[in-house]
Amino acid sequence: MNEALLQFIWQFSLYKPGNLFTSDGESVTIIFPGKRNTNAGPDFTEARVKIADTILVGNVELHINSSDWAKHGHKDDPAYHNLILHVVFNNDMDKVAGNLPVLELASHIPAYVITHYNDLIRGTHSIPCASQLSTIKDIVREGWLSRLLAERWEEKLGEWKDLLDNSKDDWRNLLYWRMAANFGFKVNATPFLMLAQSLPLNVLAKHRENIIQLEALLFGQAGMLNKDFEDEYAGTLKVEYGYLRQKYKLSPIPVHQWKFMRLRPANFPTIRIAQFAALIQKSVHLFSQIIETHSIKEITPLLSVSASEYWNTHFRFDELQKRSSEKHLGTDSIHNIIINTIAPIQFLYAQKQGEAIQQEKALQLLDSVPAEENNIIRLWAENNWKANNASQSQSLLQLYNNYCSSRRCLECSIGLNIIRSRP
Repeated sequence: MNEALLQFIWQFSLYKPGNLFTSDGESVTIIFPGKRNTNAGPDFTEARVKIADTILVGNVELHINSSDWAKHGHKDDPAYHNLILHVVFNNDMDKVAGNLPVLELASHIPAYVITHYNDLIRGTHSIPCASQLSTIKDIVREGWLSRLLAERWEEKLGEWKDLLDNSKDDWRNLLYWRMAANFGFKVNATPFLMLAQSLPLNVLAKHRENIIQLEALLFGQAGMLNKDFEDEYAGTLKVEYGYLRQKYKLSPIPVHQWKFMRLRPANFPTIRIAQFAALIQKSVHLFSQIIETHSIKEITPLLSVSASEYWNTHFRFDELQKRSSEKHLGTDSIHNIIINTIAPIQFLYAQKQGEAIQQEKALQLLDSVPAEENNIIRLWAENNWKANNASQSQSLLQLYNNYCSSRRCLECSIGLNIIRSRP
């Protein structure tokens, strides 16, 4: 037993409610256990408890042993002066908190509750409840997945709101920055964002009609044109960037930020930067198009771009490949951008505008996108929880990364259902 589990048991009433008595022999009825307090102070606030014939409203503190009251220094802390009940697993010391009623729960907690908890926490599987997932009702799964998606977007969009504030509510800039970070596809997301933030969108807009100048600006700001080249194409970019850098007083980001190791050549940052240049050249009113479009069939053509011809035979500057192939942005990459940039920015924009229907459409967009494929989603599928779309795969990623991997079973709806289930 630990305090986290005891608080969980109290919060969800996972004890036998009958025949409860204080250490002084007075009957206890729990009308409402209170609201969980995650800040400093008592564990639960606004509880309603009937002791003998008196109904009390106030705070409740929980400990494994009643003697923990003194160990935790509550005696002289005014935050604990408005308590109505001291709930303990084991009452090992009488009157430790003066005349505060004490309720001992040890004999009232079903053994299976502790057994289920220990099985989850001490198990070796990376998904603690893997062997019991099939017992969870669909309505519980679906409700928890919806909450997880909202939680995931809340975390992500908190950072986006800061970016939006820093750009004085310029939505085009936000889309530009987040789209750039997305083109980094996790491994190079940070340098891609740094690149975009170092290169104003209005500068790129002035050269949108000239792909050489767009590429010169992007590769130059990426720090990739700071050497002598053999290829005429690369040399041309270097000359163009030299002129544009002086004109706009630009400073490139450090080239060592970019990662090539352990990436497939098609995902090299050189290829992604060239594709990003093609997207900028193609997109005149990309933000307005994206905000107004909630169909994957209509969004896909907006993002369907290919790197310029030079990259058909190259993955890096001055390194000719024998085989020629068009470096187009693949379907999986487009889906990734819809999941991680398009749908969230649609949701945030609708939220800022107070348009609930548009927020729902942004969520529904993920329902139409295939589920992601990665080791975590495959792990869920192997344990009989297959993601049917991107909405579910995003939720399962949140569940695994934020709950399963750190054994936060007490904060998970699945864990609650398993712990409270009778054998």
